[in-house]
Amino acid sequence: MDGLDDRPASVAEVGNSKRSGSPKYNERAKTPRLDPKLGSPLLLLSPEEGGFRLYKPDEDKFYETKSDFSGYRFLASSGKWFLVVDSRWDLYIIDVFSDERISLPPLESTQGGLYMVEREGSNDFKVTLIGGSLKDDKNGDFVVVWQFEQGQFLGFCKKGDLHYRDIPIRVDVRREFRGLQDVVLKGYNLYILVNRSFIRHIDLSGQDGFKNVSETPRFPISVSAFGRDLGISEIKKVISFSDSIAVTTSGDVLLVFTTAFESLGERSRIFHVYKRDPEKELKGNICGTSLVEVESIGDEALFFDFGITVPADHTLGIEPNCIYFTRNDRFGHKDGSIPCLVDICVYNIATRTFKRFPSLSNLKLKDAMWFLPS
Repeated sequence: MDGLDDRPASVAEVGNSKRSGSPKYNERAKTPRLDPKLGSPLLLLSPEEGGFRLYKPDEDKFYETKSDFSGYRFLASSGKWFLVVDSRWDLYIIDVFSDERISLPPLESTQGGLYMVEREGSNDFKVTLIGGSLKDDKNGDFVVVWQFEQGQFLGFCKKGDLHYRDIPIRVDVRREFRGLQDVVLKGYNLYILVNRSFIRHIDLSGQDGFKNVSETPRFPISVSAFGRDLGISEIKKVISFSDSIAVTTSGDVLLVFTTAFESLGERSRIFHVYKRDPEKELKGNICGTSLVEVESIGDEALFFDFGITVPADHTLGIEPNCIYFTRNDRFGHKDGSIPCLVDICVYNIATRTFKRFPSLSNLKLKDAMWFLPS
């Protein structure tokens, strides 16, 4: 939605349309529930007709979830845990392989900062909840981060908290770090791509709120549109595009630029990945740009849905130097005027080739998300 709204957009309704998927999909009820191989990439699918299904690419099979998750909207994932919101705009963390569910504080419990959230009626807010991040660890601890559309802050809580605390993004923030374009949560480290294309780095591990640990900005992490060579001369129509960030296993921040387009009557997509070039850094000039396109991210795979890289592992089916992709507006629905396209693929950065999944080609999906059970 554009601007503030007196009523949140409704959670996707369950439709009555007939199924039109492949035979394997339509026969999924005969398939046993999935016993996940820890760390192996899986897809959570949300068909237009309602409900949720799991897809295991290495087996080319669909599976039932243990519980009926109709009425939930899935916002983010960490391992087997998903951050979801229901029709009353209550947040939960759920395990897709069991019946376990953790209730989170109500959104209107936000306190201790510059803002107050008020619920109007049973499920109405002045702004619309549109995205979030989730991180859990092996000890059962977790941290959740969410944002309202056009919101002035990020809300977050950790295990044991009875309310959310806010992280201002426009007021009481130094000029270079104001606004928000994209967010990545890696452990207790929150990385924010701000409007001026600087990276704001926040530590959420402390007991007394959050701590700004951003480096003094020397240059924005951005690339001029004139500096992006899509490598396709026959582009007729740009369908969607986005600038997003991703954080590597070593903590480096990458800029990921993707464009969906029509060329010669067919739809396609291109990715470009950039990193800071320390040899050309313009010291003392915060307006300078010093990025270099990378042809390889090494023995790692980038999962676009949660904005991080993980070590490649052939035994688990995690391919090196690849981008696992579903959609380009996971956090924030960055441009409501441009329709979001679910485009499930694995993109090899070095060869610029795509791996797609024929069993998914005929499905009508309103959403999909990669995740790594742990």
